[in-house]
Amino acid sequence: MSDENQTNQEIKNEKQDELLKIQEEFDELTDRYKRVMAEFENHKKRSQKEREMLYNMVLSDIVGSILPVVDNLENAVKAETEDANYKQGVEMVLKQFKEVLSLKGVEEIKTVGETFDPSLHEAVSSVQDDTKKSQEIVQEYRKGYKIGSKVIRHSMVVVAN
Repeated sequence: MSDENQTNQEIKNEKQDELLKIQEEFDELTDRYKRVMAEFENHKKRSQKEREMLYNMVLSDIVGSILPVVDNLENAVKAETEDANYKQGVEMVLKQFKEVLSLKGVEEIKTVGETFDPSLHEAVSSVQDDTKKSQEIVQEYRKGYKIGSKVIRHSMVVVAN
């Protein structure tokens, strides 16, 4: 009976060893699976950020090339003309351009009355004016635009000292 018990014990030990090996392999595969899934999630997040960055870069380039057209339309609206229909048509086109820019998240940078900020404004001149605060913007030569926090074009301004 002792030989039979010993044989049963050996079989039992072999099966436990086999079970331990299988459990180790399973744990290793589970760990590899978790790592691969984490890498995949990181890749997805990184790819999404890259796509957003590329989209914003392309949008900024396109908007930057359209801004001189908007400037010219604004100048055309300011010009004196006796043809009211012509002026109204130019105003409508300007309004439509501004709506499209707004839908894409483009905002005008605030200037007159604001404090000068070199990250948003480009000072082209300064004036002495005791009625104004130091570094207050008193005049705008060219409008600036931004998308979110990214400046597409800096505002050209006159600053009070």
